Amino acid sequence: MVSKVIQASGKRKSAIARATLKKGNGVVHINNVRLEAVNDRLLGMRIGEPLTLIGERAAEFDISVDIMGGGPTGQAEAARLAIARALVSFDNKFKKIFDGYDRLLLVADVRRKEQRKPGRKSKARSKTQKSYR
Repeated sequence: MVSKVIQASGKRKSAIARATLKKGNGVVHINNVRLEAVNDRLLGMRIGEPLTLIGERAAEFDISVDIMGGGPTGQAEAARLAIARALVSFDNKFKKIFDGYDRLLLVADVRRKEQRKPGRKSKARSKTQKSYR
């Protein structure tokens, strides 16, 4: 019997994540590392949010996420989006749960770093301090 395999992608800043979901025992791998072994616990919780929201049904799926580019926070947000999209593709009932919790579980966050302005030394809006003496 052929099991249903679903792939979904998510982006955040410059990080791109591709999640592969299939029937299984509830094992989640992030770049071939188990979710429980992720160094930063807060980011691990952020990645696992969609699974927490669906509750006991999370044990039905094996999920593998490959992430490229970006920093730790961008990668966690991209993986979270990819997992949520894969779950919705598997069962459309999850969409109602995710929409009620956080809009960014299903919609990409398109904010980017603001571009530096000409004549400014460091950041986009920082200015040099004026001296009146």
